[in-house]
Amino acid sequence: MQNRIFKNKKQFILVTFVLLLFVLIRAYEKCVFYDPFLSFFEGEFAHAKLPNVNKVKLFLSLGFRYYLNSILSILLLWIVFKDASVSKVSVFVYSIVGMLLMISFFFVLEFFAYEHKMILFYIRRFIIHPILLLVLLPAFFYQKKVKVL
Repeated sequence: MQNRIFKNKKQFILVTFVLLLFVLIRAYEKCVFYDPFLSFFEGEFAHAKLPNVNKVKLFLSLGFRYYLNSILSILLLWIVFKDASVSKVSVFVYSIVGMLLMISFFFVLEFFAYEHKMILFYIRRFIIHPILLLVLLPAFFYQKKVKVL
């Protein structure tokens, strides 16, 4: 019993540490990442002109942020489930979704940005926040529960 409690404490501490890293990424986003859309989408942007962006720098910055969030998300899933198949599926899903999101973001930015600011906003939101984790975590819990039954 004591080993199980210690194991759960260790798991709780690791999960808390990873969540703290997510918070730090969010807290220092303006200092660490190049994203002129941070301030643009904070204000009234419905009729505003899009900011000038360095697309290469923006691509690298968004990609790096997505990569950091993906690594932390996969680490969190590993800590919670301790299952290699969960990690493999997660890496695959994050890779495919990341490519689709980045391609979609820059396609919309290049060709439809002024008309479809909200689409740009939501695609960017999926790139910079670990929203996919909120889908995968309950999905893997459900899968684990169904396997047990």
